[in-house]
Amino acid sequence: MSHENGRVSASEETAEFKATISRRQFLQRVGIVAGLVVVGAIPAVLTSPETLPSADGAESGAPTLASKINPLQHIIDQDQPVNYPGKPVWYADPAGNQKWAMVIDVKACVGCRKCVYACVKENNIGRNSGFTYIKVLEMEPGSVDLETSNANYTEGGSPDKWYLPVQCMHCAKPTCVYGCPVKATWKEPDGIVLIDYNKCIACRNCIVTCPYAARHFNWVDPEVPKAEINPKVPLQQKSGVVEKCTFCVQRTRNGMTTACTEACPVGARKFGDLNDPNSDVSVLIRTRRAFRLKEDLGSGPMIWYVG
Repeated sequence: MSHENGRVSASEETAEFKATISRRQFLQRVGIVAGLVVVGAIPAVLTSPETLPSADGAESGAPTLASKINPLQHIIDQDQPVNYPGKPVWYADPAGNQKWAMVIDVKACVGCRKCVYACVKENNIGRNSGFTYIKVLEMEPGSVDLETSNANYTEGGSPDKWYLPVQCMHCAKPTCVYGCPVKATWKEPDGIVLIDYNKCIACRNCIVTCPYAARHFNWVDPEVPKAEINPKVPLQQKSGVVEKCTFCVQRTRNGMTTACTEACPVGARKFGDLNDPNSDVSVLIRTRRAFRLKEDLGSGPMIWYVG
C-alpha cells in the first residue's frame, strides 16, 4: 500500500475508514487478547509503574509529600531535560509547566491507521520519504513479539489479531539524545524530545541508539503537495537529516492535542499532562494495568499501553 512509502491520499483514507470495524465488534473479537494483557500473560514487557524507583531517593518505599499529592510524582521526577540548551528548538514555542505523556488502549485499537495518516499530514512528512512516524504492528493473540509482528498488513480489524501502535516514546532517559555527538537533539523541560534540523550532521548515530526504531533519515528531499504543507512545521530543513515524532509540539504547546489522538476513531489514544493528577493519562496509568515497551532497558518511555 502506498502509505508504506509515506504517501497518503484521500481515497486511501476513505478505503481504510470503510475497512474499520466498529469498536464493539473489535472488543468482542479480541477480548481474549485483552484478557491476556490484563492478567499479565505477557510479562516480558509488562512492568507496573509502581515498580519504578523513586527519583528523590525514597527507594525504601516510604511515600514522600510530593507522591502523596501526585502518585505519579516519581515518574515526573525522572522526566527531566537532557542536553537542553536553555532555549526551545527554533520551530517550537517555549515549553510550559506540563509533563507530557500518552496512553494507548490496545484493547480499543482496531488497527485502522487513521493515526498514521493524520500524523503524516500534520507533520509535513515527505510523501516520498518512505517512512511514517507511527507504525501499527499487527500481532497474533497472546503474543507480544515485536520482531515477528506485521507492520505491512493490508487491512485492520482482523478478528484474530490485535494491534500495537509504536512511535517515538519521548523517553525520560533518551538514548538517542545521549548518542548525538553534536547535541543536535535534546529533551525539553516538558518532556518532548526534539531535533534541531540545522544542527544535525546526518551521522545517524541516534537511529542506532534508539531502541524503538523511531527515528528516520530523509534520503531524499521531502515532498509535500503545496496545498497540504503545514506552515507551522519545518519541511525543507528536514532534507538529509533525521526526523521523528515531536508529540505535535506545534499543537500541544498551543492547547491542542496530538493529531494522532484527535484522529483516532475509537478514542484509543489519550494525550495529556502528568502534572495534572486528574488528566486522562494520569488517571489511566493509576487505575489500569499499564505497561511500557522494553521498559527493562531503563529508558523510561513516556508512552504507556493499557488493555
